[in-house]
Amino acid sequence: MPKVTAQGKTFECESGSNLRQVLLEHGIDVYNGNAKTINCRGLGTCGTCAVKVVGSVSEPQWNEKTRLGLPPHSGNSDRRLSCQTKVLGDVRVTKYDGFWGQGTEVVWS
Repeated sequence: MPKVTAQGKTFECESGSNLRQVLLEHGIDVYNGNAKTINCRGLGTCGTCAVKVVGSVSEPQWNEKTRLGLPPHSGNSDRRLSCQTKVLGDVRVTKYDGFWGQGTEVVWS
């Protein structure tokens, strides 16, 4: 089973699990500020659950690429939408500042 490391915690999940759901189930908030209440609830349309993921995950699909290509995100960013990312192996997750997680300062890792 893949291991997910985030916010100083490490836990296991099933291969193919949705990263956003896994993080939330383990008490890790993927949203900054008011994005906790104003978000698309995992549909991949708002971009507020963006995180940096290092490890084995699914390839981004067209809808994720499209959203991350729109401001305030940048198409050449290293961020992924946690709601559109499937965990395939061990991963390390980092959340950055900014309403959409688009900033440069680490909030947690």
